[in-house]
Amino acid sequence: MDEVDAVILQELQRDARLSNKDLAERLSIAASTCLERTRRLQRQGAITGYHADVALEALGRHVQALVAVSVRPLRRETIDAFQDAVSRLPEVMSTFVLAGGDDFLVHVGVPSNDHLHAFLIDKLSARRDVVSFRTSTIFRHTRKTVLEALPEGR
Repeated sequence: MDEVDAVILQELQRDARLSNKDLAERLSIAASTCLERTRRLQRQGAITGYHADVALEALGRHVQALVAVSVRPLRRETIDAFQDAVSRLPEVMSTFVLAGGDDFLVHVGVPSNDHLHAFLIDKLSARRDVVSFRTSTIFRHTRKTVLEALPEGR
């Protein structure tokens, strides 16, 4: 990936609805060159999809939490089954498999604290493989929407 590819990725992160013509103009390259580079970035897996950022409140997710979960027995089958099952729950927005004291970090979004409590008791602690969990309510969340490549080897 060269500097032009990096700028294509940055511009599409800022606005994925940008037309190829407008993107090419921003980079001062031919539209055909821009289209070929964008298609190559998609084929190589650098661009994995396009989406709209939606306010969580518009989806009724007024309360967010991070739930650190430990499961047992600690085997690949248990980890894969837990991640697959929990990722399909409507309250779950992301799951992370961890190394260290906890096995998972689960990011949930729910309408209220009562719904969070019900999720923890009815869906999470009801699982036989869950041995413990700790919940941290999120008061504020910011996320970078445009990421740039970092130099390798540092």
